[in-house]
Amino acid sequence: MLYKFKSKVSSDVIMLEPNGRQILQIWGKFEEGAPAKGILLPEDMPAAKAALEAAIAQEEAQRAQAALEAQASGEDTHVPGISLRQRAKPLLDMLQRSLKAQKEIVWGT
Repeated sequence: MLYKFKSKVSSDVIMLEPNGRQILQIWGKFEEGAPAKGILLPEDMPAAKAALEAAIAQEEAQRAQAALEAQASGEDTHVPGISLRQRAKPLLDMLQRSLKAQKEIVWGT
């Protein structure tokens, strides 16, 4: 399953279900068993953006700590996987454009 995020002022952003669910959980917009569609209004975007940026910072701190621990034990310091920052970048751009234009973001599967 895929999530598609849409805005009138930006290109669509398509994410695999686990990644889209993660974003919606960060935004506080995911409820287990609820329909997999919704809307983010312009007045909710500053809080959504701040929550996403905080989650990115937290993940980056965890990844840095894991690299330090690996280095201390003589292991490979590369932390595998795609970071939340990389996955969320298109949505952060969409948030900024939508907020500036005062247009909502909608999503669905």
